[in-house]
Amino acid sequence: MADPSPGRGEVLVDVAAAEANYPDILVMEGRYQVKPPLPFSPGKAAAGVVSALGEGVTRLAVGDKVAAQVEYGAYAEKLLARDESCFRIPDGMTFETAAALGLVYQTSYFALLERCQFQPGETVLVLGASGGVGSAAVQLAKAMGASLVIACTRGPEGAQVARSMGADHVIDTNRSDLREALRTEVSAVTNGHGADVVVDPVGGEAHAAAMRAMAWCGRMVIVGFAGGDIPAIRSNYLLVKNITVSGLQWSDYRDRSPEKVAQAQEAIFALWQAGKLDPHISKVLPLEQFGEALSALAEGRAKGKIVLSTTER
Repeated sequence: MADPSPGRGEVLVDVAAAEANYPDILVMEGRYQVKPPLPFSPGKAAAGVVSALGEGVTRLAVGDKVAAQVEYGAYAEKLLARDESCFRIPDGMTFETAAALGLVYQTSYFALLERCQFQPGETVLVLGASGGVGSAAVQLAKAMGASLVIACTRGPEGAQVARSMGADHVIDTNRSDLREALRTEVSAVTNGHGADVVVDPVGGEAHAAAMRAMAWCGRMVIVGFAGGDIPAIRSNYLLVKNITVSGLQWSDYRDRSPEKVAQAQEAIFALWQAGKLDPHISKVLPLEQFGEALSALAEGRAKGKIVLSTTER
């Protein structure tokens, strides 16, 4: 395809690295909220160098190293992005790290602070804690002062990833008695208090089990359904414990409140500079091997982040 040219308020980014995410699969399958016109390149987050500026862009300059967040298009060598959706990368940060600190960390940040109103000292329960959003939520919760972070994941490899991200306690959800066992174990490690905040990117059976493990006036945010099943919510649980269940579609904030997204990215980069965040990049693949990355995500084999590189050959 011909090289794109930035319009008013846009910049052209020469992509060095792109973040592979589960929603990219949904977009390609036509099952996402936004269906791009064909043909298109998937990908919602990238990092690279600004190579051209559109009319009216004064905040950035050609040669700036930036992280960019878009609706689609990041799986490419050249990416058009809105000026307000590009953020300068701190000195010393690699493009791979900048890409990995994009969508999943933004999603986790908004899940914890915007939707769940997380406060330091609270207990946070994270489902799918070895995946992209889950591992980011574990690390962010610890970095922002959670007293206890409980990670739910499957198998020893997932448990190892969750612990490496800072989880204080790990629960293996690969069990037949999850509905009762999760509540029992959370109660035991919280002295009967339960989880103040639950981040759920999984859905399915784990969702219902986690709701039963929540504290009085607890808050749960639904981020996605990587487990495949969209759960029905038992409203009597909400009433009995005065708990709140909300949803998060992060891209709405990108489009409706870009100033909040900019503040979030600034905070995420600051936590990285302070040594409190370090994304778990399990694999860096050449861009042309995007299919391998997405297969790993679809099959639940991906632990942490997979990054696509335009320079890796």
